[in-house]
Amino acid sequence: MKTIIYNNQDLEVSKVVCIGRNYVEHIEELGNEIPSSMVVFNKPNSAISDTLYYFSEHCRYEGEICFLIHDEKIDAIGFGLDLTHADIQNHLKSKGLPWERAKAFDHSAVLSEFIPLSEDICTLGMKLYINDTLVQFATYDLMMYKPDTMLSEIQSFMTLEDNDIIMSGTPKGVGTYSVGDKFVGQIFSGELLLLEKEWIVKRLKDEI
Repeated sequence: MKTIIYNNQDLEVSKVVCIGRNYVEHIEELGNEIPSSMVVFNKPNSAISDTLYYFSEHCRYEGEICFLIHDEKIDAIGFGLDLTHADIQNHLKSKGLPWERAKAFDHSAVLSEFIPLSEDICTLGMKLYINDTLVQFATYDLMMYKPDTMLSEIQSFMTLEDNDIIMSGTPKGVGTYSVGDKFVGQIFSGELLLLEKEWIVKRLKDEI
């Protein structure tokens, strides 16, 4: 089982529950419709990675605030990258088919370590830099569906087990990337930096 780090311990994660289309400007940049209800999809344990790999010219990064669940509540926060095969996803969407091939592939849930959530959740924000350029920025206020709504909606049809992770959606600014790019993901409470994680993009075949 793939693990994440929380309080310097390795935790096994059953699943990653992802919220799609949670920021209006991101919906608009991809030419999608604003959904009438919350979009939810899963990434399996096998998708979890602490390394950011290059897959193809069509693979897109999506930076997200992530929540770690314990006792059916949000217990900790981290930074995540939801990797997407955009070409495959567009084909699947055009056929009305599920997204797993585009979203649930190995190494597609790139996660930082997690830290306890001791700050007011309403103050949370994120930034993503690529090669020292700010490419994504989001705050709690910009979320269409707030964390408590995410919890209640997911739990209305799916059990959230201890150490499950919720990826809360991505703001505008998604794009493709290259081998050697430097990613820096940050989580804030207001102006206070809570967590920072750096990744250098590696070529997958070099690790096999």
